[in-house]
Parts: sequence; C-alpha cells; structure tokens
Amino acid sequence: ELLRVMRTIDDRIVHKLNTTIPTASFVGKIDAGQTCKELYQSLMDAHTSRERIIKNCIAQTSSVVKTLREEREKAQDDVALLKQLRKEQTKV
Repeated sequence: ELLRVMRTIDDRIVHKLNTTIPTASFVGKIDAGQTCKELYQSLMDAHTSRERIIKNCIAQTSSVVKTLREEREKAQDDVALLKQLRKEQTKV
C-alpha cells in the first residue's frame, strides 16, 4: 500500500514538472532552475522514503521466514506450515 502511495507521489512530481517548466512565452516570469531544484528534492525525498520502507518490509518478512524455518525444523510433517513458509519466502 505504501509503495502505491509512493508511486502516486512520483506521478504527481512528473506531472508538476511537466506543467511548471515554462514555455517560451513564460520564460521570464518563472524561475525554472529553482522550480527544478525543488522538484528534484521532492523526488529524492520520496525515493529515500520508499527505499526505507522497502528495506523495512524485507527485514520484517525475513524475520518471519526465519521463525517459520525454525518451526518447520521442529514439525517437518506440517504441510500448512510449509505452504506458509513458501509464501513468505516468495515475498522476500
């Protein structure tokens, strides 16, 4: 869900970039350099946040996989546990 929100932010930044870069008739009225710097910073902030969220998700899922592996070693005949383990491994 968070990744979808982050992609939406990227789409909005691209849209804003496309609508704020001045055409030839408005070049003198808008500081394109400053606008681009602000948009660049917004994009970098969004990507940094996305990377942090992805790494957090990987860490949490890896922890679940580790726990499930330990449980699997104790109960090797549990098919439901094996399915759950495979599902979590696929996420990673």
